[in-house]
Amino acid sequence: MDKHTTQPPWDQELVDIVDYVNAEPDFSELSYTTARHCLMDTLGCGLEALEYPACRKLLGPLVPGASLPEGAKVPGTAYQLDPVKAAFDIGAMVRWLDFNDTWLAAEWGHPSDNLGGILAVADWLSRTAVAEGRDPLTMRDVLTAMIRAHEIQGCLALENSFNRVGLDHVVLVKVATTAVVAHMLGLSREQQLAAVSHAWIDGQSLRTYRHAPNTGSRKSWAAGDATSRAVRLALMAQTGEMGYPTALTADTWGFYDVSFGGQRFAFQRPYGDYVMQNILFKISFPAEFHGQTAAEAAIILLEQLRAAGRSTEEIAQIRIRTHESCIRIIDKQGPLHNPADRDHCVQYMVAIALLFGRLTSEDYEDDVAADPRIDTLRDKMRCVEDPAFTHDYLDPDKRSIANALTVEFSDGTSLDEVVVEYPIGHKRRRDEGIPLLEAKFQRNLARMLKPQACEEIWSVSRDHARLTAMPVHAYVDLYQPTR
Repeated sequence: MDKHTTQPPWDQELVDIVDYVNAEPDFSELSYTTARHCLMDTLGCGLEALEYPACRKLLGPLVPGASLPEGAKVPGTAYQLDPVKAAFDIGAMVRWLDFNDTWLAAEWGHPSDNLGGILAVADWLSRTAVAEGRDPLTMRDVLTAMIRAHEIQGCLALENSFNRVGLDHVVLVKVATTAVVAHMLGLSREQQLAAVSHAWIDGQSLRTYRHAPNTGSRKSWAAGDATSRAVRLALMAQTGEMGYPTALTADTWGFYDVSFGGQRFAFQRPYGDYVMQNILFKISFPAEFHGQTAAEAAIILLEQLRAAGRSTEEIAQIRIRTHESCIRIIDKQGPLHNPADRDHCVQYMVAIALLFGRLTSEDYEDDVAADPRIDTLRDKMRCVEDPAFTHDYLDPDKRSIANALTVEFSDGTSLDEVVVEYPIGHKRRRDEGIPLLEAKFQRNLARMLKPQACEEIWSVSRDHARLTAMPVHAYVDLYQPTR
């Protein structure tokens, strides 16, 4: 037969994703517990973002006044929208302040970005089901979808660097959301394969907006765009839109040849629930994760400075001993032009922590950045790669994100190096981190919601059995805004 007219078999990479999503879930209770904490933290980050006009202006219907009676609600707002736009809004809120969970490997990213599409579709399906007299989805369905989306995005990221070929990591958000949403929609296996194939051949985002001289606010809504696009592609596949079996492997025109240097993906492990169990939470600082331990070390150094009766004005040099990914992504010299630029600069993070003993979302704004002491300190910093740190960063049994700071003074003296290998949101520090994560969630609830709603959400969110049995729309209804 003519190879040009015969449909080839589906790429195995697509088959593996779809078969994983369709398999009966066999996830550990640890994974479900971690997913519940992830849900809390992710929605809390979205509520905090609503305090920023630059985020709020992107939310709401594309056509002013449009609404969908049985549509998906956007937590913390009065909007009830079609699931495509709701996915964008939730995704943009979640990612706006760079404060939700993180996955670091050959590629990095934020698997909770997928919640934009997952929650929007689950809420819409639940409301539609109730209106039609059927049973709604439960929050356990949402947690299961989160575990799957985390796993797809995270396992693809373990051995495959998309940033090295200029692509943004949100391509993995699009693929993961498409797969789990297609399953939630009840698509046939063939339709699911079609949907995932579309996610790979869809136009992918360049990393232009994450790097100088173009760093900008698109990085805060890129994941919202990806998870929203995924919902759209799944809905198109539901209509019977054809798929493309060799979306990855087609000679010349497939993803591998066009966008991945002709190389096929490498895989470290089969899909399971490894990623959710090992996810990194951002608890202390809203900052790019490669610099989290640097900020923590800087606050420890500040305490030592104060104890020694020294000031930052006496500092001649600060050495940041770090891992290769930190240097590649957030080692920045020269002017920083906006908050998106600053929260991806390890020198800025360290300077704020040393000057003020904190690092908050507000510290990236122009009024704080105008303090001349920040750039004075930045100019005194240099990053040096430690190959051992880089090795441990990639070790699947360690997955450390180490940074070490050394301060040298103008008089030639210095303080002992401060080393922080694992951030507080790491699996190895779960017992220490979860109480702080829950406190962060409670603070974020209080930002936008009425006290009664805060108490109801907190009560159900910490009760695993009650949360997992709760209809999705009933849980989302709790997130009613105060304004």
